[in-house]
Amino acid sequence: MNSSLTSRVGLFGGTFNPIHNAHLHVAQTALEQCGLSKVIFVPNGVPPHKQDLMGVDKEDRYRMVCDAIAPFDGFEISRIEIDRDGPSYTIDTIRALKDHYPDGVCFIVGADKLLEIDTWREPEALLRSVPFVIAPRSGISTEWFHKRPFDVAAIYPLMMDEVDLSSSRMRERVRCGEPLTGWVPPKVERYIETKGLYKDRELSEVSNTK
Repeated sequence: MNSSLTSRVGLFGGTFNPIHNAHLHVAQTALEQCGLSKVIFVPNGVPPHKQDLMGVDKEDRYRMVCDAIAPFDGFEISRIEIDRDGPSYTIDTIRALKDHYPDGVCFIVGADKLLEIDTWREPEALLRSVPFVIAPRSGISTEWFHKRPFDVAAIYPLMMDEVDLSSSRMRERVRCGEPLTGWVPPKVERYIETKGLYKDRELSEVSNTK
């Protein structure tokens, strides 16, 4: 357990379109390995880079996250970006939330997403603002985070198998008529089926918010 992160709140942002089991595994690993007091999922409202969400309403994504995290102790959800007007930027969310938690916050993110930090709003300020807890992704070495611009940041890699699951793969499975059993929580699978999500449009890649 990393004592420097003990009792902090982990903020886990993303489009979650849809949330899947790897998201939950990353959050649970961060909670346990870093000694976090809790993990707060922060679904995006309007992602600033790509605003095409295949017709899936932000309330649908919020509802799926609620359903997915309900069985877990230590998981919560925030509507801060869902309710925000305009694009959702991580730096704005961190500034808005960090003063609410006297023991501090950290930000949970996939290694691949953090490597795109130069496309995020105020990247250097963001890197200095909070510690980053990163989930490993295939082909990405932690050595990359020892170089600029990451030398100004506190970065803590999770000790876990590489994450090899994406929301885009889930959407593709639905489009091809394949089941999501075992890939997403059962209540999320039922929600997608009941609402008919991801079936009617050609899928395109949607990135997590920056």
